[in-house]
Amino acid sequence: MLAGPSHPFIAQAEAIAVENAAGRGRLLLVCDHAVKDLPAVFGDLGLDADARASHIAWDPGALPVSRGIAAAMDAPLVFPRVSRLVIDCNRSPDAPDSIVTLSENTVIAANDGLGDEARLARVGAIYSPFHAAVDALIDTRLTRRLPTAVVAVHSFTPVYRGKARPWHVGILSNRDRRLADHLIAGLGAEADLVVGDNEPYSPADRVYHTLERHAEARGLPCVMIELRNDLIATPATQAAWARHLVRHLESGCAELFGPPA
Repeated sequence: MLAGPSHPFIAQAEAIAVENAAGRGRLLLVCDHAVKDLPAVFGDLGLDADARASHIAWDPGALPVSRGIAAAMDAPLVFPRVSRLVIDCNRSPDAPDSIVTLSENTVIAANDGLGDEARLARVGAIYSPFHAAVDALIDTRLTRRLPTAVVAVHSFTPVYRGKARPWHVGILSNRDRRLADHLIAGLGAEADLVVGDNEPYSPADRVYHTLERHAEARGLPCVMIELRNDLIATPATQAAWARHLVRHLESGCAELFGPPA
């Protein structure tokens, strides 16, 4: 567990990944909860192996789907290389669930009672570099006059606190619904899919921080895609969902920006 400034910390290269930074496609992808990894400096946060591998630590399947979309659409992809149990990059640092002490029914005792210095160290090592990387990519793309929509890819557990969730995919949006409405209409027309509109989460749950900060603040189209994680549990299903989403995202970008040059 982090003990203070004299404790060895993690390098930015270990904390943040930027893939295909020079991609010229019309999307910028973020995957806020990409991995379950805990750098050695944090130990195991007092959790057993099952808890560290469960959905409380990451969004299973979200990163492979993100990579599939990025490859197909030549999109940059940014993600933290550290579990959200250390710090959640999709929460403001002053939010009560930025560093959680209870996730669903699991106590993360090692996060309880962190002092200001320890919390700020996590912000400086993980949260701030992640958001700086997103800002830098958007700045570069806007300077190059590349049309840009920002898409966040997440996954959710089929059962939460004993309650089953019926949705296969959720499309989340806030003030800007341009891309969300397109995806909801397209996916919702498929008889075998149950599509949530701001379900199972919504911006009221404070899950829209990254998109609010980087897309809505700049007037860029944006959307969050939440996939039920049992539907993207294998490489085959991850690839299939990536292909499926690419079709709708490409048509949505054409609607927003016109036909590709």
